[in-house]
Amino acid sequence: MRAIEITQPGPSDVLQLCERPVPELKPGEVLIKVHAAGINRPDVLQRTGHYPVPAGASDLPGLEVAGEVVAGEGTAFKLGDMVCALVQGGGYAEYCAAPAGQCLPIPAGLTAIQAAALPETFFTVWSNVFDRARFADGETLLVQGGTSGIGVTAIQLAAAFGHRVFATAGTDEKCRACEALGAERGINYRNEDFVEVVKTATAGKGVDVILDMVGGDYIPRELATLADDGRIAMIAFLGGSRANVDLGQILRRRLTLTGSALRPRSVEFKAEIAGKLRERVWPLLENGRIKPIIHQVFPLEQADQAHAMMESSAHIGKIVLALT
Repeated sequence: MRAIEITQPGPSDVLQLCERPVPELKPGEVLIKVHAAGINRPDVLQRTGHYPVPAGASDLPGLEVAGEVVAGEGTAFKLGDMVCALVQGGGYAEYCAAPAGQCLPIPAGLTAIQAAALPETFFTVWSNVFDRARFADGETLLVQGGTSGIGVTAIQLAAAFGHRVFATAGTDEKCRACEALGAERGINYRNEDFVEVVKTATAGKGVDVILDMVGGDYIPRELATLADDGRIAMIAFLGGSRANVDLGQILRRRLTLTGSALRPRSVEFKAEIAGKLRERVWPLLENGRIKPIIHQVFPLEQADQAHAMMESSAHIGKIVLALT
């Protein structure tokens, strides 16, 4: 099969087209003939040598795919089913093995290219915002990086469930895009203070949950942005892995700073999230209340260009590789 491999850690041109054997299935897995694969920030980190591949996972990049089930027995899926799947690696290839529990049917009305933009961000947002941060009815959310793949997903999901949402972005255009997706206010972090904007909009209360992928010096400011009993759910630390934190504020105001990485979690854990998505979110995709936001589609052999776009941060939403 054709695949994209990382020849050595480095810039985007280390991604090269290669020939690899079709994956052999483990019990409980299905083989997917990949029609499309999503690009995600962890793929870039893996390419640059900053995201080690978990033991037993494919060394090929790619954490989400969509396509046709062509092999696999004893699962809920049959040959010919069209699915999208969260995988530990191997997505940038013509065939990919996926645990059946991490597969979901492609929502009615969506193409494989659209469905390939779903798993990584929807699993991540649900796990961190709705489960880990216990996002409850009537609460408010601040999304850092509102036009990233994670950001556009979080904004839409929270708005669809009736929450007030605020989001940061790096240009006025991107702020307006956040608002078009359901954010009450897009905040340009280059010339606005998100603490001040959120506090003003919430009459001094602050937000209940913050989805953070920046870390670093954002953390003290985010603590100041939280309402009492507020929670920060961290999924990355693009701005640095260290922060000076006022522990007294956490104690006095009962604040929570938590974080998680999805890739190393068990199949059982991810399958539980898949069940919640199918029940709560897939109907919203099928009735058009929320939708995958795709910035650009590249053919497989242009994976290097797709990564360059990801690193430029010029995109709004997801970047996808097409294989058919």
